[in-house]
Amino acid sequence: MKLISWNVNGFRAVLGKGFAEYFEKENADIFCLQETKMQPGQADFAPEGYHAYWFSAEKKGYSGTAVFTKRAPLSVSYGLDGEFTDEGRVITLEFEDLYLVNAYVPNAQEGLKRLDYRLAFEAKMAEYLSALDRKKPVLYCGDLNVAHEEIDLKNPKTNRENPGFSDAERAAMTALLSRGFKDTFRTLHPEEVRYSWWSYRFSARAKNVGWRIDYFLCSARLLESIASAEIHTDVMGSDHCPVSVTLK
Repeated sequence: MKLISWNVNGFRAVLGKGFAEYFEKENADIFCLQETKMQPGQADFAPEGYHAYWFSAEKKGYSGTAVFTKRAPLSVSYGLDGEFTDEGRVITLEFEDLYLVNAYVPNAQEGLKRLDYRLAFEAKMAEYLSALDRKKPVLYCGDLNVAHEEIDLKNPKTNRENPGFSDAERAAMTALLSRGFKDTFRTLHPEEVRYSWWSYRFSARAKNVGWRIDYFLCSARLLESIASAEIHTDVMGSDHCPVSVTLK
């Protein structure tokens, strides 16, 4: 089973950059999107053979997530147990053998002015994932807006305490992993330097001055079922590129 996750930085924009063709070519079983920046009905995209679930922010043109799945889920929920529902950041699909959580984690923003909100989200997410994990294995994917280790961004020294590489955000990721979750890409590629996001400024993508902030995490007991975990740096259309996992 193949799963792809991609922060498209505006779904209507990426539709004009070959998204439908990429979607068809990849033929993933499940496709998760973040930062859709749209309300229901604002885009004409209904791929045959997929169930589609959208979660839009109350604020128009902001945030938002979506999931397309060939497998019909047993249930779908939005937000985190009734919390953090106004920005369209979390969709959970329950299947027979696992939970899939697709998330667009809040950015701490310049000057870390939204760090408290971000850390509250992180704390609630950690509790939420742990509760799910007690029932069945979990796959947690999306733009998690943090470069966990120095290997995960080009310039760690100069970015210390910048949003996405603050000590508090990195510690929150460490704490989540300590609850029994694994970073699939880093586990399978412990020394590989690969990024999933590049600033639009200063030709960062052409120079590969990037950050790895898009992930698939999984319950530790699910790791043996992960056949591959990849970052698709050749796919254009957003300031992020897709990431994927394949389950045996």
